[in-house]
Amino acid sequence: MASIRIVDEPAFVLHSIPYKETSLILDVFTRQHGRMALIAKGAKRPHSVLRPVLQRFQPLLVSWSGKSELRTLTKSEWVGGTPALVGDALLCGFYLNELLVKFLAREDDYERLYDRYTETITALSNLEFESKGLEEILRPFELALLQETGYAAALDRCVETQNKPEPDLQYVYQPEKGVRPVQADDPSHWPILSGQSLLNIAAGNFSDPVTLAESKQLMRFLLGLHLQDQVLTTRQILIDLKKI
Repeated sequence: MASIRIVDEPAFVLHSIPYKETSLILDVFTRQHGRMALIAKGAKRPHSVLRPVLQRFQPLLVSWSGKSELRTLTKSEWVGGTPALVGDALLCGFYLNELLVKFLAREDDYERLYDRYTETITALSNLEFESKGLEEILRPFELALLQETGYAAALDRCVETQNKPEPDLQYVYQPEKGVRPVQADDPSHWPILSGQSLLNIAAGNFSDPVTLAESKQLMRFLLGLHLQDQVLTTRQILIDLKKI
């Protein structure tokens, strides 16, 4: 297998762990190559040019080479323009990163999801100037993650009729199938949503309070369904704080 060299790929650092005395192993989310494992040699040295650059939630341009699963980072450049996350926004950033690490296999490209992540980080970094609250910012990302990874069926089609949901009717989300009209014997833990909420969610419109509340129920259900026994630390903290 020939060595591969990639230059100036848009990326974000999701996670890092120390490696030997002076290096780091990075889990990065790149636009065209998905999640990559990169070794940043010497990045822990006090005067390393990489050390101040490899920060989470900051847009980077990274270059790497190698042919093994663990590639070698050869350059990292800070793109700039994104204020640091603080407070609740910082917790939400860690939550997004945990989701990506749990859901995405390595080296599968998710360009649309990368763009959604970038938009979400930008919104969180400008939270004080945003008209949207945390939930309105996070819900579209959760939905994009579930849809791009194949864990969420279409919300704007009834599986029984193949028509759009009727705004005034009630629907249930049935695992592995999708939305259909509520039936008396449906399991009580399946989320119930109005047709209007389903149409709003599918359109990315979470401004209606009822839609926001019902989308929270749906996202918790879908994420829990596919994470199973895996615990997301920051997600539980945010739930406990009633932030999401």
